[in-house]
Parts: sequence; structure tokens; C-alpha cells
Amino acid sequence: MLGSRPIEYAAVVLGLINVTLIIRRSMWNYPFGIVMVLLYAKIFFDYQLYSDALLQVYYFFIQIYGVWYWLQFRQNDGKVIVVPLPQRQYLVYLLTAVIGWLAISTLMARLTDASFPYWDGAVAALSVLAQFLLSRRHIESWYLWIAVDVLAIGLFWVKDLTPTAALYGVFLGLAILGLFQWRAAAKQA
Repeated sequence: MLGSRPIEYAAVVLGLINVTLIIRRSMWNYPFGIVMVLLYAKIFFDYQLYSDALLQVYYFFIQIYGVWYWLQFRQNDGKVIVVPLPQRQYLVYLLTAVIGWLAISTLMARLTDASFPYWDGAVAALSVLAQFLLSRRHIESWYLWIAVDVLAIGLFWVKDLTPTAALYGVFLGLAILGLFQWRAAAKQA
């Protein structure tokens, strides 16, 4: 497991660049995000965080979808246009995430040697929804990212993925900043 540390440090740097560019509503976030998820797929698999490893596969494909979707909704300056999500639709999405969390966590607990399957599953299920809403340019994705970051910091700390726990601490601050910046951008539009 010590051998994955250089990979983890590279993934951390790519993650910081990725999220910083997302906050700025820049299309350039996607190349960094794609490489980051490939690295984290290996890291999480090595650490028996299978829900998070599977999540990276989802991230890979949703990154491609995000590029396509963001290209269609940009301002003249190239920044993506952000939009709020109707509250009722947001609640339906949250209920779906809870069902997904219980399903993936139960499967991981019963069928694998997963470490912390319910905690890991919560991070994964909320991340799936957060990334989907982010790719669709919804401000509400940042609320989910804040929840994901809080959960992930503890999980990765317990699993001795200290650089990744620290990254999620920075992600937490960036998610709060992203929320404020995207809300301000929506008001301007």
C-alpha cells in the first residue's frame, strides 16, 4: 500500500486543479478530472474501498457527458451558465440517492470484504448525485459536495489515506466557495 502514495499525491494535485477550474466554471477542469479519476480508481481498489473504486468508473463517463453538456451552455466569455434546480426535483434526486446508498452498501457488505461499506457507500451515492447535478450545471450540486467532503474526510482518515483526507478538507473549503460563486453567477444571469 505504501507504493500507491506517489499515485495518491498525483491524484491530489490533479483534484485540486480540477475543482478550482470547476469553481471558475472552466471547461478545462475536465482533462484534469479524467486523469484524476483513473488514478483514484486504482487507489481505492487497493484500499478495499470498492464503492469508491466503482465511483471512479462512473466519474470517468460522467466527465465525458459533462464536457458535452457544458459545451452547449456557455456564456460569451466561455464560462458555463449555472442554473438552480427546482426543490421538488432535488428532493426526488435525494430520495433516489438514499435508495442507491442502501442498495450499494448492502451489496458491498454481503458480497465483498469491503471496508466500512455503509460509510463508503454514502460517499459514493452522494457523489454520484453531486457529479450528475454538477454536469447539469445545477448550483445544488455544491450542497451535496459539502456533505460528501465531510463524510470522506473521516473515511479516508480512518483508512490512513492522509493525503486524500487532506484533499477532501481542501475540497470542503472549495465546495463552500463554489456554492457562493455559483449562486452569485446565477443571480447575475
